[in-house]
Amino acid sequence: MHSLDLTEDNIAKIATLFPNCISESRDEQGRLKQVVDFDLLRQELSDVIVEGEQERYRLDWVGKKEAILAANAPIAKTLRPSREESVNFDTTENLFIEGDNLDALKLLQENYLGKVKMIYIDPPYNTGEDFIYNDDFAESSEEFFVRSQQFDEEGNHLIANTENNGRFHSDWLSMMYSRLKLARNLLVDDGVIFISCDDN
Repeated sequence: MHSLDLTEDNIAKIATLFPNCISESRDEQGRLKQVVDFDLLRQELSDVIVEGEQERYRLDWVGKKEAILAANAPIAKTLRPSREESVNFDTTENLFIEGDNLDALKLLQENYLGKVKMIYIDPPYNTGEDFIYNDDFAESSEEFFVRSQQFDEEGNHLIANTENNGRFHSDWLSMMYSRLKLARNLLVDDGVIFISCDDN
């Protein structure tokens, strides 16, 4: 004999549009419930970096907000068919796209949102070895310190920076995050994504 819980209904609607903005919390009785991560939701709805995020346990790195911006930013590009290089262009149901994969994923959102059953990707492994694409996303210590605000006003170094610090991985994580975020949007509800993690 209760009316609808509109809060839960609204959270479910947000979860449909922005699943990465949904987290869990415990209510007064200790039961788990879904809650909205408003910091992430504000970032999803903004075209600038949103400050003021509270600390919590999760995978974070310097540049994650920029990755969200990169995924959400519109582009003024189009896919152009190459009929002369195609085989049976008008009858085949296959599509081969050549170009930047972030741009291609953005362009595919319009026609393939929630329609793809399976995605397979073989991304760079961030090994720093010489591939034909940029596989070394490390940045210099100075660049990382400035970007992650690890200096005070007088230029004093605030925290230790070991060789295994995030500067070797932050840009790679940002590159992967924006692409996986867009790829996930293309999947049907029971769709799957396979990611090759090494040459096996």
